[in-house]
Amino acid sequence: MTGPVREPAAGTDFDGTRLTVARRLRRKTKAQLARELGISATAIAQYEKGQARPSSGVLNQICLSLGLPREFFGVSRPLTLLPASGAHFRSLRATPATSREQALAYGELSLELIDLISQYVHLPPVRLPEVDIPDELTDDDIISAANGTRAAWNIAPGPVPSLVQTMEAHGIVVLRLPGDTPHAVDAFSTFTARRPLVFLSPAKNDKGRSRFDAAHELGHLVLHPDTEPGSKLVEQQAHRFASEFLMPRDQIISDLPRRIDWPKFHELKRHWGVSLRALVYRAHALGRLSEASYRRANQQLSQWGLPEPGELGPAETPTLLGLVQTTMRDSGLDLHDILASSRIAPALAEEIVRAGSDNRPTLAVAPSDAWN
Repeated sequence: MTGPVREPAAGTDFDGTRLTVARRLRRKTKAQLARELGISATAIAQYEKGQARPSSGVLNQICLSLGLPREFFGVSRPLTLLPASGAHFRSLRATPATSREQALAYGELSLELIDLISQYVHLPPVRLPEVDIPDELTDDDIISAANGTRAAWNIAPGPVPSLVQTMEAHGIVVLRLPGDTPHAVDAFSTFTARRPLVFLSPAKNDKGRSRFDAAHELGHLVLHPDTEPGSKLVEQQAHRFASEFLMPRDQIISDLPRRIDWPKFHELKRHWGVSLRALVYRAHALGRLSEASYRRANQQLSQWGLPEPGELGPAETPTLLGLVQTTMRDSGLDLHDILASSRIAPALAEEIVRAGSDNRPTLAVAPSDAWN
């Protein structure tokens, strides 16, 4: 270990908050990074708090260890740190702290990019419904909130056509988490900054399951703006919201079978765009399936495993950031130049834009002259 931290020249360009974000993004603790650099964890803490700045040599080591260019760590617009206390993770207790912090750091960089982009492109305004949330939510309160959200967003009776794009149209930024995100981080949402963010798992390339995840996170945004995350009750409430939002009671109850009828469940799966497991859960919650039938149905679903029978296709894809990039290009704005001036690492920005874009290949078919 080295001795006391040395102060470099007064003009050194370094922002300790950006080191905090970068370290968490790479799933490193202060102690782990310190060992790699051959310095003390106290020195890392001093750098991050702005109490000291690394020498040029140490900064070069930091860049190599964290895989980011030196410019990333320079003083720029302040980064907004997202507190864990304001983020709803689907499996909070099962999520390792380093994985949770990695996801939050990715969210912080996403928010920085979105804030930068919004200076050049008008993004959809945030239009979450205003719901009167009592101190203790009842099932009726949750049903009212879910149906109120559908009404506020002018969703017609029946299935929600594209939930992810509907959320984007109402100011919610939806992104896929990076591909190397541990599976323990299922999905999470936060609205502690200027715009609500929803992050979905890249491992769930299943339309039905990912739609339910998105609706679950929407439930947190609507029901739990000031609620401490992580409790089983809070997760159950978001689950009930998602069920009602995607499959409104009054619209589905008469179609749900009173016994285990897999052809009927498959028909409903195709119609509502949800998983068989979500439909079985809904049928039981609404009193259509008995406890014994519900248990047997879940045993069968467990035997089938994942993916479920009756594929609905790939998960719905966010499109907002891809459309923003196209709009900027068509307007003569160079995103790379903008990124360079704001100290956002281009590789990270491109990853975030891809996470918020429809990356499916587009087939262009030229008209044929055969009939001429």
